[in-house]
Amino acid sequence: MRDLIARALSWVLAVLAPRRPGLHSAEHLAAQVVEPETAPPSMWMTPWPPSLPTRKTAEEIFRDERINALPLLQRERSYAAAFATLGIDYDFPTMDLGSVIARQRAV
Repeated sequence: MRDLIARALSWVLAVLAPRRPGLHSAEHLAAQVVEPETAPPSMWMTPWPPSLPTRKTAEEIFRDERINALPLLQRERSYAAAFATLGIDYDFPTMDLGSVIARQRAV
């Protein structure tokens, strides 16, 4: 008897208040438009940008005997100046951090 009442109630509810398919039902998933996921192109597969210097040009900057004879801070500034002539921002420390640390300890 309970089974008959439950079936009748579910039929009445289905007729009076139809429901949408659930999120995990086959009907709902079939109605969804699936867009294929495209991975971003690998930076190793893209060609070398023409705006950047070639490997040979960068190697010439770093292997310059005149620049390598300079102290470390002047050497970094020379690298930055050489890359600036090519239009590239070469990040280098602008101040010797040893002097900053020594001043903080003295205070």
